[in-house]
Parts: sequence; structure tokens; C-alpha cells
Amino acid sequence: MQDHAETLGDLPDEFLSDIGPVIKKVALATGVKDYNVIQNNGKLAFQHIPHVHFHVVPKPNETEGLVLNVAQNWPMKKAENEALAATCEKMKGRI
Repeated sequence: MQDHAETLGDLPDEFLSDIGPVIKKVALATGVKDYNVIQNNGKLAFQHIPHVHFHVVPKPNETEGLVLNVAQNWPMKKAENEALAATCEKMKGRI
């Protein structure tokens, strides 16, 4: 691939179909059952290198690998059905 893509949104779709099987092979090659595949887009999302790349992080046990706490990292927020429907319609218009 000679093109430079800073974020996933900049990457042509045909390259995504090429990279998926490679990510799978790398993940399985770690030899662990549990793992995270991470792809960050933009500084606020912790992207520090300005090109599309993927991280495969083996999770062999509770203390190694990516450590996430659902309550801290993904706090549950109550959304009204009307707000969810409006967001859904906006997203549909962008697809």
C-alpha cells in the first residue's frame, strides 16, 4: 500500500478487506485465547502515530495486557429513546 491514511475513515475500503485476515493471523499467533485489537483515530482517542495501524494486545490473565474497568472506562449513561432515534437517523444519513 503506497497511500497514507491517517485515520480509519481515510483508508480505502479495499485495504480494510486486506488487513482483516492479517490482524486475525497476528492475534492467533500470540497463542492466547483472549486478546484485544485496538485501532485509535485522532488525538482524543489516543492516536499518537499519524497513520492507520492496529494493536494486538494479548490478554493471558486479569493483570496482564490491556487492563480495563467497565465502570471506569465505559460508564453507563441513560439515553432517552428520542435522542437515540435522532442519533440513529443522523448516522443513517451519513452511511
